[in-house]
Amino acid sequence: MPGSAPRDRLFVFHPRIVAAMAAGMGLSLIAVFGVIWFRLSPDDRASFDWFQRFTLLAFFGAVLWILYRMSTLRVTAYADRLRIRNVFKSYTLTWSEVTALRFRPGDAWLQLFDADDNRIGILAVQAAEGARASRAAKQLAAVAREHGAGPSRRTPES
Repeated sequence: MPGSAPRDRLFVFHPRIVAAMAAGMGLSLIAVFGVIWFRLSPDDRASFDWFQRFTLLAFFGAVLWILYRMSTLRVTAYADRLRIRNVFKSYTLTWSEVTALRFRPGDAWLQLFDADDNRIGILAVQAAEGARASRAAKQLAAVAREHGAGPSRRTPES
């Protein structure tokens, strides 16, 4: 993808606390379920049919996938666009589509408003990160202003 080389990135932020929490939970989940499974007697383990094993593995995999996605939250600014990676969805917006960024006291995470008045939560910039998140929100807002983000200058139709 053009413009995605590390040197083309103007701003990158990812939360440390959420990544550490997700990694800790993932490792704990693997350890606890591993110990439980191997502490079962061979007869008890044999009592699980293939469908029950598949269901357990599918649930286990889904939880690990969500934890992985939580640990890879990020927001990346390029000269021509903003890339947001949330847990279930990623967004790519041009700077002209970004009308406002808001991170007020009490907000859980940074809010982005697009040209269609949609609100997108930028989960990478979370209040749990404290002053680090506040600095990141201000830096991202400065990058956005430099690249033309802001309220659209719509002209009334005649």
